[in-house]
Amino acid sequence: MKEGINVVGLYVDNQDEALAFYVDKLGFQVHTDVRNGNYRWLTVQHPDQPSFQLGLFMPGPPMHDEATAQTLRAMVAKGAMPPLVLSVADCHSSYAQMRERGVEFTQAPIDRYGSVDAGFRDPAGNGWKMIQAPKEKA
Repeated sequence: MKEGINVVGLYVDNQDEALAFYVDKLGFQVHTDVRNGNYRWLTVQHPDQPSFQLGLFMPGPPMHDEATAQTLRAMVAKGAMPPLVLSVADCHSSYAQMRERGVEFTQAPIDRYGSVDAGFRDPAGNGWKMIQAPKEKA
C-alpha cells in the first residue's frame, strides 16, 4: 500500500444530485458507493487520476450534530468553503464542453498571468477553479 492522501471530502446537500453532477457533467467515475444505515460513503474520481478520490459527503451523523450540519450546509451554499482546482489542457475547450453538459459557470475563461482560468460551482455551492497551466517556455 502506498502512503499519502487518497480521499478529500466535499460537503454536499444531496448525494444523488452531486453524483449526477460529477459523473454526468464533469466526467468523473464512481469509485465507491456503499451504505451503512442512513450513512452513505460516496466517492468519485477523475479518470486521469485513479489514485485520488473525491468524497461527496453529507454533513450530519456520525460526524456532526444537527446544529453543526445545518451550519456546514449554509456555509457550502454560500460558497464559503475553500475552492477546488481542476487542471485542464485547454480551458476554453473544456468550458464549452462543460457548458453543453449544463455546468453553470460563475466566471468565463480569462487569460491572466500566462494561464487561463474559469470558475463554476457544484449544485451544493462548492466553488471550483478550472485552470489551464501556462505553456512551458522552450
